[in-house]
Amino acid sequence: MAEIHELSAVELRDALRSGELSARAATDHFLDRIEAQNPHLGAFLTVTAEQAQKDATAADRRYALRSRRGGALPPLHGMPVAFKDLTDVAGVVTTHGSAALDRKPALADGALPAALKAAGVLSLGKTQVPEFGLTAYSENLIAPPSRNPHALSRSSGGSSGGSAAAVAAGLLPFAPGSDGGGSVRIPAAACGLVGLKPGRGLVPAGESSGDPAQLVVAGPLARSAADAALLLDALVPGADPHGAGQHDAGQHSAGGPAGAGRGDASYLELTAREPGRLRIGVSLDSPWQAKFPFIPDREALDALADGVSRLEAAGHETSEAAIRYDNRYPEAFTTAWTAGIGSARISPQREALLTPLTRTFRRRAQQRSAAKLNESLGFLRQFQQDTIAQYNHWDLIVTPALAQTPRPVGWFTGATHGGGYWPAAEWAGDADGDYSKQCEYAPWSSMVNVCGLPAISIPVHWTGGAPGSDLPMGIQLIGPMGSEGLLLQVAAQLGF
Repeated sequence: MAEIHELSAVELRDALRSGELSARAATDHFLDRIEAQNPHLGAFLTVTAEQAQKDATAADRRYALRSRRGGALPPLHGMPVAFKDLTDVAGVVTTHGSAALDRKPALADGALPAALKAAGVLSLGKTQVPEFGLTAYSENLIAPPSRNPHALSRSSGGSSGGSAAAVAAGLLPFAPGSDGGGSVRIPAAACGLVGLKPGRGLVPAGESSGDPAQLVVAGPLARSAADAALLLDALVPGADPHGAGQHDAGQHSAGGPAGAGRGDASYLELTAREPGRLRIGVSLDSPWQAKFPFIPDREALDALADGVSRLEAAGHETSEAAIRYDNRYPEAFTTAWTAGIGSARISPQREALLTPLTRTFRRRAQQRSAAKLNESLGFLRQFQQDTIAQYNHWDLIVTPALAQTPRPVGWFTGATHGGGYWPAAEWAGDADGDYSKQCEYAPWSSMVNVCGLPAISIPVHWTGGAPGSDLPMGIQLIGPMGSEGLLLQVAAQLGF
């Protein structure tokens, strides 16, 4: 058998379910890798090795008991994962990436850990996040920054940056992330992974308090479409863990292509099927363009061209998609996105411990009237309707995943000493400059959350010309409601 971390998540699942590999052996292997690599990678904020080993031993006991007495194993029996440090795991401190909060262990699991633990996973710890998950980079004032395994001087993205770095470095087989403005797709693109943002309502939202626009949804980070599908099957309520899915993900569109609806197949089963021929719109348009004019890097355009070429070679029809976005979007999105931080329980004495960006946007949120927030939410609902109406001219929309190559650690914040680890004096105080850089870096992400649509990031391009060389760059495919299976099919069809 290959090294445990070299197995795909599907192969590891099979080895654990067959008894070829014990949960304790798998857990110990990944814990050893975390111990060796995390000091320079910064992917984990907290490693819960002792609890993980106890849970793995218990899983092996249950396996032995069921082998004698019969009965089904949970679908992800013994699979190691970790959770972003924005969501509660019982008995573990949830830092939210902030120095301003008290450190108290969570009393119970949040919705996402509870669902995945019920599916059989073992938690190895909590991964690095930006403060309150607000940014497209995973740097904060409480721990070293999360770095990109392909180039340690570069960021792993955010806000699921620690989880993405861990998967890309082989510290985990796959990981759940959460995405409220690109927080699964951005780090997936930066780290050369497949990252799926499901449509609104398909998966328990995870850490979604203070989310009035319903932007946040949990989704998988994985090294392949099949591995992402395996995790998605465990995340979707009502799915049959052994392949015959009971949950209907909905239809692609009236008269849409084969493979669009999930029907009675699991997402993993769908990845083995070929999608029908698709009409795919190619777009560089962004709702951020008017406020933050940007020019995509050559590498982003190369990734888009590579993706389009692959799609056409697979038999799909591509054409230019000119999408019109309302110029009021940036203000409305920012208002909704930052509303939650305004109500976070932080004592006035500890607000000085917030990062400059969090402190600035918290103050603005607190000064904003309820009427202004409601006005923004109303606009975003209309934006959703108008944008989906335009997208409906095609089966899928393709954009670059990012407008720039993965950014250097500390680039957004102006931090010194390689990435903004404590003290706060190392961070530049230009919150608006930081925010504009993020919007120019990932200008095609947040509107998908506003529209509630599924989207997937696929690592189709490497700046060095070959897989694993230099830096990864990806494309984003956006589909209509219910097209998660179709997006996974296309990613698998392209060889990912």
